[in-house]
Amino acid sequence: MRASAFLYPWDVNGDPGAPARIAALGVDQVTLAAAYHSTRALTPRHPRHRVVTAEHAAVLYPAGARWEGRPLRPYPAGGWAPGDAYGEAAAALAETGLEVHTWVVLAHSSRLGAEHPDTSVVNAYGDRYPWAPCIAQPATRAYLVELAAEAAVRPGARGTELESLGWYGLAHLHAHDKIAGVALGDAGQYLMSLCFCPACRDGYAAQGLDPGRLADAVRTALEPVWQGAPSDGGWAGVGKLLGETRAAGTRAWRDERARTLQEAAVAAVRAAAPEGFQVLLHADPVSYHCGANAGVDPAHILSVADGVVVPCTGGAGPLTPFAERAPEGAVLAANFTVVSGMGGRPATLAEDAARARAAGATELRLYHAGLASDGDLAAVREALRAN
Repeated sequence: MRASAFLYPWDVNGDPGAPARIAALGVDQVTLAAAYHSTRALTPRHPRHRVVTAEHAAVLYPAGARWEGRPLRPYPAGGWAPGDAYGEAAAALAETGLEVHTWVVLAHSSRLGAEHPDTSVVNAYGDRYPWAPCIAQPATRAYLVELAAEAAVRPGARGTELESLGWYGLAHLHAHDKIAGVALGDAGQYLMSLCFCPACRDGYAAQGLDPGRLADAVRTALEPVWQGAPSDGGWAGVGKLLGETRAAGTRAWRDERARTLQEAAVAAVRAAAPEGFQVLLHADPVSYHCGANAGVDPAHILSVADGVVVPCTGGAGPLTPFAERAPEGAVLAANFTVVSGMGGRPATLAEDAARARAAGATELRLYHAGLASDGDLAAVREALRAN
């Protein structure tokens, strides 16, 4: 199967040996970050540094004139990715014969939430999630669509992978997270991720729900969970906690907002891109799920984009709903973590890839060639030889 490795520009820039080392893994493609959230990342082989701290979400290229005069606009990177860091790395990788696709993180920016707090998701208790822009708000939606078009279609890129193109909620690998003290479960996570900003309140009202009573119901439903009662899993658990009518109304509103945002962003990318440009989404087949892998309806998203990138490190099961609905030619990329220290299993990549292929995968994604140790990369090379 065709394979692509994820990379950051700082994995390549300043390291003359990086492009050849990546090509030697046996991958066909690199998925290179063009717009990314804050992070602290190891660079185990770089001749100039070992740790890169990206202090805030940023575009890793010079933003265009389209943002002039707009209150919501992408932030430039600091010293961790100066100038056109993306373009420099992309050119070096392309010289080795690797195909380069952009990696674009969208609805995930703590700095946006800090500087424009009204853009953030607000839970039923009134707490804001600055890392999670509310995708129901018109100004935020317009910003995300415009960012998708610009960051995805960089010079020379042959395609893009759009991450976080949907709802973000409570779950978030934030700095020194301390949110695991209560086992919320799938249903509790959903309730804690419901947004009650003015736009979402209006949306719930349009579904026939009183937003104030809905917030009261969420708080009431969660009270036993805070006291230690287990939260039932899955959508049935949401209905049990919140009531079937309320649960259905919230999901209808949120699904519609996510679905139409995904349609608009993909359309904007296609309008800006050359013919044949590939558009994939990082996706979860359960539409009410939040996070980097946006919850989607599999049949719908495969009618909009060219395919999906699906997390499969824990097993290939999430591929099945996409495989059952995939039209001919759709890309179903199984994403495997290959960094042992991050829970990856590069030593079993060949077997895991075979299971993914049997489940319907057409391609592989390897997270993350810049973060992996030499031993992990050696295991990846061996697995791709057998692929």
